[in-house]
Amino acid sequence: MEAQAVMNPFGVELIRQIRALDQFGNWSRISDEELLIKKYVKTKEELKAVPVIADIDEMMINDIKMIYKAIALSFERTTGVVCNVIMEMSHEGFGRCAVLTDRICIVDKYFKDAHRFSFRTLEALFEEGDKNLAKAIAIYEQYKPCSGIGA
Repeated sequence: MEAQAVMNPFGVELIRQIRALDQFGNWSRISDEELLIKKYVKTKEELKAVPVIADIDEMMINDIKMIYKAIALSFERTTGVVCNVIMEMSHEGFGRCAVLTDRICIVDKYFKDAHRFSFRTLEALFEEGDKNLAKAIAIYEQYKPCSGIGA
């Protein structure tokens, strides 16, 4: 199945994020689908090759943060409300990522062993993005009256 057939607004935003950081054009000859698979999809065999205890590198931290930036930007495009991504990660792969808007935390994710972070399929990545975006919008709509914004 071609990537464009399953690409959702979250996936489009994630590709925009990745391509924007490619200042030297290293990924220009790689298709969107290949690029997402290279960064975020690991088979069970590939995951078995990753040590259980290891340090996470800065590139992997940025790749994980990019997912939440894509959720935040998709949220902004959908609602017109600006939000911000905050991420803290130890060198051991323990950390937290939050997406904030107004005074509301719309996404909150804890990480353990983040150096093993991956999805089995591209569709699973897109589904996770869609799920987080829908949940973020629902949380915002639920707590917007309590935030004191627009009152």
